[in-house]
Amino acid sequence: MEQEPPKPESSPPVPTCAPEPPVNTITFDDFKKIDLRVAQILEAAPVEKADKLLRLQITLGDRLGTRQIVAGIAQYYKPEELIGRKIVVVTNLQPRKLRGLMSEAMLLAAVDETSGMLELVSPGNMLPPGASVQ
Repeated sequence: MEQEPPKPESSPPVPTCAPEPPVNTITFDDFKKIDLRVAQILEAAPVEKADKLLRLQITLGDRLGTRQIVAGIAQYYKPEELIGRKIVVVTNLQPRKLRGLMSEAMLLAAVDETSGMLELVSPGNMLPPGASVQ
């Protein structure tokens, strides 16, 4: 009598995860309305009586000039680390007052929701302030 070869152990099925559906989907035409630009940080300072806020003075080049941004990044960056750094900003948002200061643009940052880490979106050093991000 021949002995049957042992059957390979089957591994349990790998569960498949369906991707989460996009939240607040916008149209391509809506996205085209967003004006993203390279900016360079000229000044950075803490906002008085606000642990999370920094006031940034940025330049968008000669054509678009300078603007002020108030951003909740103080727990991730020291003001002196930011001076001279190039970032990506949204330039065509309606200005908003935060803690009595006008914020005239919004910077872009990536956030890891698991660890809570935040990093500013940076285009590198080759592009001048005011360059369009597409």
